[in-house]
Formats: sequence, structure tokens, C-alpha cells
Amino acid sequence: MNKKIMCGMAFILISLTSFGQTTLTIDELIARSKSQSPASKQAETRKENRYWQYRFYKSDYNPQLRLSGNLPYNKIVSPIEQNDGTFVNTGINQLNSNMGLSLSQPIPWTNGSLSVNSLLGYINNYNNLNPGTPNEQWRGTMVNVQLSQPLFAFNPLRWNKKTEPIRYEESRREYVEQMEAISQESVGLFFNVLEAQINQQIANFNIANNDTIYKIEQGRYNIGTTSQDKLLQVELQLLRSRQDVAQARLNLQTASLQLRSYIGLQQNEALQLVLPESIPSFEISIDDALLHARNNRADYLAFERRRTEAEREVAQARGQRFQSNLVASFGLNNDGTVINEVYQNPQLPQQQFNLSLSVPIIDWGRNKSRMQTAIANKKLNDYVIAQDEVNFEQEIITKVSQFEMLRLQIEITKKADEVAQERYKVAQNRYLIGKIDITNLNIALTEKDNAKRSYVQALKSFWTSFYELRRLTLYDFVVKQLLYTAE
Repeated sequence: MNKKIMCGMAFILISLTSFGQTTLTIDELIARSKSQSPASKQAETRKENRYWQYRFYKSDYNPQLRLSGNLPYNKIVSPIEQNDGTFVNTGINQLNSNMGLSLSQPIPWTNGSLSVNSLLGYINNYNNLNPGTPNEQWRGTMVNVQLSQPLFAFNPLRWNKKTEPIRYEESRREYVEQMEAISQESVGLFFNVLEAQINQQIANFNIANNDTIYKIEQGRYNIGTTSQDKLLQVELQLLRSRQDVAQARLNLQTASLQLRSYIGLQQNEALQLVLPESIPSFEISIDDALLHARNNRADYLAFERRRTEAEREVAQARGQRFQSNLVASFGLNNDGTVINEVYQNPQLPQQQFNLSLSVPIIDWGRNKSRMQTAIANKKLNDYVIAQDEVNFEQEIITKVSQFEMLRLQIEITKKADEVAQERYKVAQNRYLIGKIDITNLNIALTEKDNAKRSYVQALKSFWTSFYELRRLTLYDFVVKQLLYTAE
């Protein structure tokens, strides 16, 4: 009888050894997830998108050289006013084109702009009825310097300088957090498959074991040393084992498909995962974790950005109370019948000065309402950020406190697994010699299976919390270094 049990266990070990063609550790699986999973590609794309948004913001402060032109041709009939006030419909056949070159530089301190411009225009009147005037005429501005300056207005360039660098640094840290979130998700899927594999191993072992026990009970029943009730109990247990094998196989297929889909593995690539029992040894304190989280997390930077954005809204509401704009320019221009005459001794100075002003006299409290709304929103934002900071720190404190408990839980469940395995062996031997009945043997079997599952679940909780703690602090406590490169 012992020989039958040993043969059954040998068959299970052989089948488990041949299961799967690709063996992966948890580190190898995480590396694959970060390099080839769809989630990692999305994170890379978001990071690239935010980089180009930052480059676009930087270009707002650089000079811009722009070439512009217009080439309208008109052949129409239009009413022309005469000296006596009457109108005569006259045919117009005219080409009126121009081309300009402009170099402009924003002034970020004042939100103004300084530009240097040059313009060349050409007119050809094909239907010229006045023989005293030429058909073709050139006009141009050799150089024109213009200053445009809003007065007492909201300055978006100044505020963007405060928020956009923070936003870009946030995106860099968010990328690392997303990669650590991918690691955390991979760990969960890894253990889902691993638990399914172990459940299948348990189911395969149990069906072989119950089949052997059923044959033993049949022999005992035939010689009259056991009752029909016990034989039927063993047969029922065998039937349940067959159902458990089918369910375990289905669960393993489902968990494996979810893992493959997440990390981008080939559908025909079978998996055999290695149980990560080697726990890294490192110390972590709540103060260290909070310090790294404040220094490294994107959320902590976001608190500063959100405060600045609330102040920006107040400044924008204040700048909308009245509008005033100053435009001043000076240049040299000329005209002629040929293009060379435009740039020879320009004698027509071009000057412009304009101050526009728009001040509401009676607005029925519109500006005051806008201003008070912005101030109230800033207060609300400060309260929300204060609560978010408390939640931020509380989350770190909770995770660190739980982390040490998870280490202890692994030690306890591992010892319980070893004890349950040994107890089952003892119970099995006692059953074979008739010292205990099938009920007590099944109790020992259930305890053995539950102890194994509890140990695997404890490992899952530890590794999930380990990578969650990395995500929450952006710090590797094992090698003691940042998970991203600060600029």
C-alpha cells in the first residue's frame, strides 16, 4: 500500500517537473513587464508627450523669426465715389501683394513684446485710367521697431515660469511611479498564476492520493475491516478531487492568460513561475520613508504647483479689472516705381504711439465677484491640499507599519506550512496502519493545503507591499538609491 502511494507521488512530481517550458522568477517577470508590456509603452508615450509640452512652453520665451506674405488679385466692379459725391461703378483689375519679415522677442517680466519688422509691398493696376500715374508701384518699410506692452495686466509668462518646470518634473517622477505601479501589478498577476499552479499541484496530488486511499478502503471493505459509510465517504472525496482538478486547470488557464495579456507574452508560451521565497533584508523607518516620499514623490511637488496655480487664478482675476495697452513703434519707409527706389534714401519716417484704456465705471459688482471667487477658491484649495498632505503622510506611515508585520507573517506561515506537511505525513502513516480514520486524515490534508496557500498569500502580500513602498517613496531601500535621476 505504501508502494502505491509512493508511485502516485512520483507521478505527480514528474508531471509538475514537465509543466511549462518557460521558467520565470519574479525579477525576470517584472523586467519583461517594464520593457514590453502595453502599460509600459503607454507610460513611455505619456512621458514623451509631457517632454514635448515642456519644450513647447520653453519656446514661448525665445525669439521668433517669421516670414509672412499676401498675394491678392482682384478683378471686380466696385462703386467709386466722385468729387461731386456721386458713385460710378468702375472696373478694378489690380494685384496688391506684400511680404514681411519679423523678428519678435517676448518680454517675460512684463508680458510685452519687442519686434523688428521689414515690409515690402507691390501694386499693379492693370486697369489704370489715369495716364499720369504709373501702373506699377512699390512701397516698403526698411526697418520698423515696435514695442507692445500691456499695462497692469495678468502676466501668463511669469506664472508659467513658476508652474511649468514643476509640472515637467512631476511628469518625470510620475513616469517612475507608473513603472513601479507596473511592477506592483505584475507581482499581483505573478502570484495569481503561482497560486493557480500550486492549487493545481495540490489538486493533482489530492486526486492521486484519494484514488490510492479509495483502493485501500475498498480492500478493507472487502475483508470487513471498514464500513460502507467510510467507503462512500472516500469515494465522494475522490469525486470532489476530480472536480477540483478541472477547476484548478481552468483557473490556471485564466490567470495565465491575464498575465500574458498584461506583459505581452506569446500565447503559446507556457509558464512555470518560481516561488520567490528569498526575502530581501533591509531596515526602514517611518521617518526615512516620509523623508524620501516628500523629496521624491510627484504628489508632493503637485502640492506646491496647486498652491501656485491658485495664486495664479487670483492674479488673473485682479488683472481683469481693467485693460490698458501701450503700442509704440518707429521705422523708415519709402515708395517708388521700381524696387530699388524703396531702399534708396528712405525719407518717410514711420512713427506710431497708441495708449488704449478700458476701465469699467459701473459693473454691478462683476469684478468684485470675480476677485472674491478666486480668493475663495484659493482658500478651498489650501484646505484640500492640507488634507491631502495628511493623507499622503498617513498612507506612508500605514504601509511602513504593515511592512514589518508582513515579514513576521511570512515566518509564521512558513513554519505553519512545514508543520502541516509533517503532520500530514504522520497522519497518513497512522491511517495506513489503522490508527486513525479517514475523517482525521482528511482534516490533516485540508490543514496541509490551507497552510501552503497561506504561506503563498503571505509572500504575495509582502512582495506587493514591497513594490508599493517603492512606488510611494521612489526609493530602493535594498540598494539605498533613488529610482529616478533628478535634474
